[in-house]
Amino acid sequence: MTESQIEDVNGIGEKTAEKLKEAGFTDLMSIAASSSGTLSAAAGIGNDTAAKIIADARSKLKMGFEPATEVMKKRKEMKRITTGSADLDKMLGGGIETQAITEMHGAFGSGKSQIGLQLAVNVQLPKDKGGLGAKAVFIDTEGTFRPERIKQMAESLKMNPETVLKNIYVAKAYNSDHQVILAEKSEDLLKNGDVKLIIVDSITSAFRSDYTGRGTLADRQQKLNRHLHQLQKMADVYNAAIYITNQVMSRPDIMFGDPTAPIGGHILGHLATFRVYLRKSKGDKRIARLIDSPSLPEGESVFRVLTEGIRD
Repeated sequence: MTESQIEDVNGIGEKTAEKLKEAGFTDLMSIAASSSGTLSAAAGIGNDTAAKIIADARSKLKMGFEPATEVMKKRKEMKRITTGSADLDKMLGGGIETQAITEMHGAFGSGKSQIGLQLAVNVQLPKDKGGLGAKAVFIDTEGTFRPERIKQMAESLKMNPETVLKNIYVAKAYNSDHQVILAEKSEDLLKNGDVKLIIVDSITSAFRSDYTGRGTLADRQQKLNRHLHQLQKMADVYNAAIYITNQVMSRPDIMFGDPTAPIGGHILGHLATFRVYLRKSKGDKRIARLIDSPSLPEGESVFRVLTEGIRD
C-alpha cells in the first residue's frame, strides 16, 4: 500500500488527496477504517461524498474474514531477535518477536535503553546467531542513543563497528508530532525490506511534555492510540519487530508492593503485545518480569548490563 493509492479511490481528486494526507490519511486502510464524519471534516467534503469514498476504499481492500489457517501461515513467518541474554530470551519465548510491539518499562537505570541499543546491534547478526541479518530504525525522544555504546556492543560480538553504525537509522524527535511523523517516515525504510526493527525510546516522553494537565489527557491518549496503531500496522505489513520503552510514575495510593505504574494508561496496556517490567537489582543485575502476553505465562528473568552489552 503506497501513498499514491489514495488517488485511485473514486471521489478523491488532487486537492482532496492533499488535505487527507495532511490529516494523516496516507493509505487505503486509514480511509477504509474511517467514519464519514471524520473524513468529511478532514477533507472539507460532504458526508455523502465521504461515505462513497470510504465504500470505494473498502471495495479495493481485502477487509473480510479469512480462515485461521491463513493466520497460522502468517504466524509461521514470525521471526525473533535475541536480547543477548538467554534467560531473558527464554522468558520472551525466544526473543523479541516480529509482527508485535514489545514494551519495556521501568525506572531510570533499569536497562530499557540498553536493551534497545543491544537489539539495534543484534538484529544485524545472521539468523543462526539470533539476528535477522537486517537493519534498525532508532527514534530517540530522550537523547539516549549513544554511538559509543553501539561500538562497544559490536566489538564484543566481533562485528565491524562502522558497518553496525551505518545499519542503524537514527532520528531525534523533538515533540510528539515529530515523533509521529518519524514513525510514518520509517515506513519508507521498511518497504525496502532491509529494515526489520523499529525502536522508540521512549514512546511516552514527548507526549507527557506536550500534554500537561488533566484537561489534555483525552487528546494525548487519542494521539498515542493512533501512533501505536501505526506502529502495529507496520509490524504486521512488513513482518518487523517494534521495541518501545516506557517511563513509570509513582503511585502513592499503593500501600503494599511496588508503587510504580507505567505511563500511557489502558491504551498502551492494550496495544503492547508484550509488556515487561524492569527493575534494578544488586550491581549490574536487572530483573525483568513479563506482566502481559497473549501466549506466554507470567515469569521473571535476571540479566546483566555489562560493558559488552546485555548478558546472562
